[in-house]
Amino acid sequence: MATNRPVALVTGASSGIGKETALALVAAGFDVVGTSRDTSRVTPLDGVTFLDLDVVSDKSAASAVQQVIERFGRIHVLVNNAGVGSMGAAEETSIAQARDMFDTNVFGVMRMVNEVLPYMRAQGRGRIINLSSVLGFLPQPYMAAYAASKHAIEGYTESLDHEVRDHGVRALLVQPAYTRTGFEANSAKPDTPLAVYAKQGQTVDRVMAEAIRDGDDPAVVAKTIVAAATDAKPKLRYTAGPMAGRARILRRVAPAGVFDKQIRKMNKLAG
Repeated sequence: MATNRPVALVTGASSGIGKETALALVAAGFDVVGTSRDTSRVTPLDGVTFLDLDVVSDKSAASAVQQVIERFGRIHVLVNNAGVGSMGAAEETSIAQARDMFDTNVFGVMRMVNEVLPYMRAQGRGRIINLSSVLGFLPQPYMAAYAASKHAIEGYTESLDHEVRDHGVRALLVQPAYTRTGFEANSAKPDTPLAVYAKQGQTVDRVMAEAIRDGDDPAVVAKTIVAAATDAKPKLRYTAGPMAGRARILRRVAPAGVFDKQIRKMNKLAG
């Protein structure tokens, strides 16, 4: 049944941040379409229509957006949440492994943006909300490839926002810190492990596991995404949760030497 409600598309909505975001957008008055790589395994969510989508496929991205347009005739908000993690030292991560991760985290975002933009421009309004991370502006030893993918999303989104603003569209960033999801368990391990990095890598893995266990509830991030979707005058960047806010202040105001020492201390690196 047709409604006058705004329409939101949330990628990777079967669990974690994506699931909470889909539900929060329903509560905020949106018609919501969520995506998953395999909707046959998704637990239904009240008010959310699910579509199959693999963001690494041009054909799948085009098909998902076309289905939203056929069903609703419009699309107001795209939340690019689908992503994959990657652990391990930079030297332990093959180019092939890094390329696969970028295909989801970076090129997957670009595919979805390219599909929705013609519709958003035609209707003269729209919000593209890309999930970055505090690792979009902080370094993270033993997660260099993943941090690189989120740094890429930062540069892409800020540049995109300048291009589309004249057409009534905004491109925005949401930057969570550590969130209680399956991130660490679902992150790819290095495909070319080296003994020289094993001990320190295990230490950083433990630090990350503890940070995620004590991290923000995904609903905190979802609330921030709804703000980005609905604020009358949106900000380019939204930190999600108090830890992300503190991290941004640290990066902005701490002298380089102090900041460097803090990163090493947090990750239990010598010196």
